[in-house]
Amino acid sequence: MTSRYVAGLAGLVLMGSGLAVSAQEGQLNLFNWSDYMAPGIIEDFESETGIEVVQNYYNSNAELFSKLTAGGDAQYDLIVPSDYFVPRLIDAGLVQPLAGEGEGLEGHDNILEEFRRPSYDPQGDYTVPYLWGVTGVVYNTETFADPEPSWGLLYDPAVNPDYPFAMLKGDAQFTFGTLCAFQGNGFDCIGEAPWTEAAQAVIETLDRDNFVGFVDATAAIEQVASGVIHAGIVYNGDLAAKRAESPETYGKLGFFIPEEGSQRWVDVMAIPARAPNPDAARAFIEYLLRPDVSARLANYNYYTTPNEAALALVDDTLREPPVMPDEAARERLHFTPSVSGEQLQLLQELWSEARSR
Repeated sequence: MTSRYVAGLAGLVLMGSGLAVSAQEGQLNLFNWSDYMAPGIIEDFESETGIEVVQNYYNSNAELFSKLTAGGDAQYDLIVPSDYFVPRLIDAGLVQPLAGEGEGLEGHDNILEEFRRPSYDPQGDYTVPYLWGVTGVVYNTETFADPEPSWGLLYDPAVNPDYPFAMLKGDAQFTFGTLCAFQGNGFDCIGEAPWTEAAQAVIETLDRDNFVGFVDATAAIEQVASGVIHAGIVYNGDLAAKRAESPETYGKLGFFIPEEGSQRWVDVMAIPARAPNPDAARAFIEYLLRPDVSARLANYNYYTTPNEAALALVDDTLREPPVMPDEAARERLHFTPSVSGEQLQLLQELWSEARSR
C-alpha cells in the first residue's frame, strides 16, 4: 500500500491515515545516525509532501540519550535508537506512543511478524523497525587464513599473541556481552557475576601489547584493510558496503559471527515525548514503510529490511552473507537485553572501573 500527501495553502493533510499536518508543522526534525539515510529518499519525501526535513546526527545511543534529556525531546520529531536502548527512553519518559501496535500507521502490516512484539517494545506501542543487522569479527585473511570463528581471535592471547587488534567503540553492555559469550556465559548475560568476570577480562585485554584501542566499526574496516590492525569488530552491512565499493581494497577482509554468539540488533524509529511536529514524523514513518522505499533504504545502507513486502525488491547482495546470515549463524544471534535501575548502575560502574585501570 502507499500513502499520498497533498499540500494546500492552509496546511498539509495526510491522506490515507487521516493525520493532519498543519502549515506551521511543515518541517520534520530528524535525529539519526550519520550517513544512515539515502539522500534521495529525503528529497522525494519533501517533493511529495511539502514537508522540509532537517537532519541532525549522533554517533552513539549515549549521545542520543544525553541530547534528549537536555531538552532534545522537545526539539526533534523523529529518532532512530537501537533496540536495547528503547526501554531506557521509555522509562525516562523521553518517547511517546505511536498508536497501539502501529494501528493507524499505513503500511505497518508490511513488517515481519518477528519485529511486531519485540522484547524491547512488547506491545509495539513506541517503535517501528528501521533496519537490522549483526555484529561480528572482521579479520585480515592473509594474516589469519582459516581462523576458528571465535571471539578468541580478539580475546585469547594464545590465538593472537602478536598481531594488533581493536575492540568496538561503544557502550559497556555490548563489550561485556562479547566477553560473556567468550567466557561461556552467553552474549545476553545479565548480572553481577558474569559482568564482573567480563570486566576483569576487559582489564586484561587493555593490558595486552597488541591491543590498539577502541575504534568504531567503519574505522576497524579501514584499519584492517590498511594493515594497521589485523582483527576488529564490525557491523555486517558496513563491511558489505565497503566490499561493493572497492573489491580490490577490501577483498582480503574476512568476516564471521562468533560461534559463542553475538549481537543481532535492530534500529527503530520513535517519536520524542515533546516532538514539535509528531504528525510529520508519522507521515515520514509511513513513507518509509512503503515496500519500494524500504528496499531503497536497505540497498543504500547494505542492511536487512524488516519490511517483508520489501524483501523481494532488495539487491541480491542483501540476500546472502554477510548481510543476510545463514540459518546456522542466525541461531547464534541474540538481542542485547535491556537493563535499567540498579542493574544499569552496576554495569556502568564496572565499565568505568575496567576502563580506568
